[in-house]
Amino acid sequence: MSTIAVTEAKPVEGPRPDASAGDGVEKLIDVRGLAKTFRIGFFRKKVEAVRGVSFDVRRGEIFGFLGPNGAGKTTTIKMLTGLISPTGGEAFLFGQRVPSPEARQRIGFLPENPYVYPFLTPREFVELCGRLSGVRGSALRSRTMEVLTKVGIAYAADRQVRRLSKGMLQRTGLAAALVADPEMLILDEPMSGLDPVGRKEVRDLIYAERDAGRTIFFSTHILSDVETMCDRVTILRQGEVVVSGSIRALLRGDVVRTDITLAGASPELRASLVDLGFTLVERAEVVVVEVVGEARVSEALRLALDGGARVLELLPRRETLEDLFLQRAL
Repeated sequence: MSTIAVTEAKPVEGPRPDASAGDGVEKLIDVRGLAKTFRIGFFRKKVEAVRGVSFDVRRGEIFGFLGPNGAGKTTTIKMLTGLISPTGGEAFLFGQRVPSPEARQRIGFLPENPYVYPFLTPREFVELCGRLSGVRGSALRSRTMEVLTKVGIAYAADRQVRRLSKGMLQRTGLAAALVADPEMLILDEPMSGLDPVGRKEVRDLIYAERDAGRTIFFSTHILSDVETMCDRVTILRQGEVVVSGSIRALLRGDVVRTDITLAGASPELRASLVDLGFTLVERAEVVVVEVVGEARVSEALRLALDGGARVLELLPRRETLEDLFLQRAL
């Protein structure tokens, strides 16, 4: 059986980095050159899971942490929360070097696969997490029901966890992350196991928590959620940062392609379009003409109309986060 040995990190010398982002905005997470190497198996083979990762998360924003499976996202989150030690670099939470028990009290954490004791109920589990975070008495009881209601699982508050679905378990873990009223939420795959309705509810919850003044850091594979929700993103590939910045700056606003859907396109018209360099995609009884950029759209339209085709749809396509992800992270 293979084993994993964790190498302890060496302390990093030097002053604590400035906790501002250069524009007066406070950095709640500040990661600089963070690295993690595991030694695996009998021959202690070296595996570099995270290699020199740097990024920051600023107060009041929703920050997306992306990457394909094995990119190092969960390993980075575990180092931030003090579950494992880095082998290089440094990280700060609320200006305090990780691991910091004081800083950890100010965050709510949802792991990718939250483990909930199977014979407890959601109410009992969330109250347990609240007591571990220092909440007591009637305040704990009322706060527990408040967060269970917020995540949409109050109706099952007294049902044993072993009888809950995966989506309900995810909601229970999210309630546990919220129970101590943290300043920042660190969520690893918060949409995992949720149906479309559940995903929308969690998105709405994240917006509400941001509007209430909380900072949200979350990793996910659902790129459409990140594109619509996040202020800034960092994308990892093979343990390294390949893209980092604001959504607005990373995604160009100009049209990268226009799709023209035609009905009744004759073979002669199709041949003419191909001869002029346009790409055609056959879809049932229609043809989609893919026009790169915007300059040749009028040319393709004129040729189609002169050739007797009917234009059913003209759809400009702009660069999406998925396009950027596929270009840079795979």
